[in-house]
Amino acid sequence: MKFPYGMCDFYDIITENYFYVDRTNKIPLIEETGKYLLFLRPRRFGKSLVLSMLENYYDVAKTKEFEQLFGTLARAHSQKRVIINLGLRKINFVLQCSFAK
Repeated sequence: MKFPYGMCDFYDIITENYFYVDRTNKIPLIEETGKYLLFLRPRRFGKSLVLSMLENYYDVAKTKEFEQLFGTLARAHSQKRVIINLGLRKINFVLQCSFAK
């Protein structure tokens, strides 16, 4: 088993079979929290990995890979993701900014 020390790309961690602590059961809590979220955690505590996981979860372009990425995780078994069409009221966008460089 490989440990993903320093990695924060959810897609790479899952597809390359690294050890992953499943946090997908927290997605409903994040969805119900409110309009704005602020992640205050210490350095190297998994903030970027959680955001990468959410990015992959909501990315419509990765619909065909959803089972590969989330098929063995908790969220995939509790409730299937609803793909949001542009004709519906609610549309989720993921904006990713990196200030690391």
